[in-house]
Amino acid sequence: MRIAIDAMGGDYAPESVIDGTIDALNDYDGFDVTLVGNLAELKPYIEKYELDRNPRIKLVHAEQVINMDDTSTASIRVKKHSSVTIAAEVVGRGEADALVTIGHTGAAVAATKVRMRTLPGVERPAIAVVLPTKEGHSILLDAGANVDCKPENLAQFAIMGEIYSKLVLGVKSPRIGLLSVGDEDIKGNDVTKEAFKLLSKMPINFIGNIEGNDIFGENVDVIVCDGFVGNAILKACEGMSKAAMYWLKKAFTKNPFRITTAILAQKAFAELKEMGDKETYGGAPLIGINGICIIGHGASSPKAVKNAIKVAVDLVKKDMNDEILRRLKESNAIM
Repeated sequence: MRIAIDAMGGDYAPESVIDGTIDALNDYDGFDVTLVGNLAELKPYIEKYELDRNPRIKLVHAEQVINMDDTSTASIRVKKHSSVTIAAEVVGRGEADALVTIGHTGAAVAATKVRMRTLPGVERPAIAVVLPTKEGHSILLDAGANVDCKPENLAQFAIMGEIYSKLVLGVKSPRIGLLSVGDEDIKGNDVTKEAFKLLSKMPINFIGNIEGNDIFGENVDVIVCDGFVGNAILKACEGMSKAAMYWLKKAFTKNPFRITTAILAQKAFAELKEMGDKETYGGAPLIGINGICIIGHGASSPKAVKNAIKVAVDLVKKDMNDEILRRLKESNAIM
């Protein structure tokens, strides 16, 4: 198994990407990597880690880099020789089984759709993120790959989320909810109303519409929505998490008694932080692509990069795409 890694993507690339890759190679067996990036810029790391002498590492040159202020289509129109584009081409040619990038999300989506293509019968891929709930975790998709969707796209997202929930979270029969503005089937916009009809006829554990206040509850395992809504929810969750930690810190440092209490509760706070720590999962899969693609946060640390690589390896081993195609056919959701 081989994983193609975009060495130039992310806020702290290439250092954090290289460090995370080395950690993954040291901690896990059963895979090799293709590091794609500007070899001149990677030279200090090639020398530091002797990357060119490591039998598990292949180096591939990419002249260009996608910056965070570039457009989403830059990877296929302006910077066709960028690291993420070349990495996607490596997977598309069958020279690697998965792609890991922590760079520009939009550019990664565009590059993979063109260079790797989508699975047969899948019109649009979706970004799936893991969210903490009261008693465990749920899957939210789409988290930003498609701002506009058709009802049929949401139906396919439900199947993708079902398979991901089974493989990653171990849920036997994932409860699938359609995010709307009310739990009645007459609530929502035209797209969600039509999607409700489609999902109701599919052989899945569809529990109907759910609302925003159900996202962190214990009654749903897969949350289906378009990428506009999903990305807004994801960013709101990230902002709320940071604000909550700030409020807690401020509240517990008002006087010596509270400071002492906070010290005694440090382990509890650490567990609370771990529940929503995005570095634990490393990155989110772009599901529906003909291959595995993991997209990490731009500010990913080496730990997050290592875990993103682990997720990619696990999904390849579990044949996620074969399972998705099988369920799409069973559900008559092929487009």
